[in-house]
Amino acid sequence: MNTPSIAIEAGSGNVYADLGMADAQEMLVKAKLASKIAEIILRQKLTQQQAAELLAMPQPKVSLMLRGQFRGISESKMLDCLARLGRDIDIVVKPARRKTKTSAAGGGRVSVVFA
Repeated sequence: MNTPSIAIEAGSGNVYADLGMADAQEMLVKAKLASKIAEIILRQKLTQQQAAELLAMPQPKVSLMLRGQFRGISESKMLDCLARLGRDIDIVVKPARRKTKTSAAGGGRVSVVFA
């Protein structure tokens, strides 16, 4: 039996970068924030309407965010949502460890870590 050869390519860890999106780093951060917001809403057994009231957002926008459509929602608003859901937010700014491939000037990176 001849089976066709399938090329397998390792991902970078950022699906948005793998798809060639210009704002890949921002989209990955937003995806992680949206995922955590969704997890907390589910854990607290909130309806979308209850979540919308708590998050001070229209219910349709909450629905979009929970479905991964978060382009119209800023990172700042997502951090505010996490605070409204009872999470402390710490922002740490530190020197970059090394130069990145994407920035000749040695730009840093943005990451999200949940404790």
